[in-house]
Amino acid sequence: MMIVGINGSPHKDGNVAYLLNVALDAAKEKGATVYVEHVCEVLKGQKKSYCDACSSPCNKSCFKGTLLEESFKRLNEADAIILGSPVYFGTVSAQLKAYWDKTRALRTEKLLLGTIGGAVAVGASKFGGQETTIKALHSMMLIQGMSVVGDGASEFDAGHHGVCGVRPAKEDISAIKRAKILGIRIFEETQARQ
Repeated sequence: MMIVGINGSPHKDGNVAYLLNVALDAAKEKGATVYVEHVCEVLKGQKKSYCDACSSPCNKSCFKGTLLEESFKRLNEADAIILGSPVYFGTVSAQLKAYWDKTRALRTEKLLLGTIGGAVAVGASKFGGQETTIKALHSMMLIQGMSVVGDGASEFDAGHHGVCGVRPAKEDISAIKRAKILGIRIFEETQARQ
């Protein structure tokens, strides 16, 4: 079982990465293999940092032979994906949006159809747009045909939309707890399908 965390923050070691790793560590403790993709690194070297729908269906010309192609191969191999983003004006970061827009090639081939997905969002304040960001993350995954779950698990509670954190995430006890539960839920859902 492989679970991939997508860090949509421009900060490789920031708040989103921290909570993603908490979730992934919980899944790893259950037996999953985990991997973190840092979107800020994966997008390096892109001639066009965003998708402009240059071909339909997508001919993959913008990312052939790049780190983005390698990243998409990992997504295709993943049993589950956790998307993480900081809150930027109530929604996802530009980096994550640019990355995900380029997954239209995966959508055309239905490569993420049925893949389990969960979400993590971190804002600057307690009511700083985390839930609207999580809903955007859910929409991104649902349009790929993914099966989206919240941060509830059988041994805890039914949960909510996903992990809503406040920076600094290392001090957000509630978000750390919810991230652990999300990691366990992602593991449980993936295991139930195998």
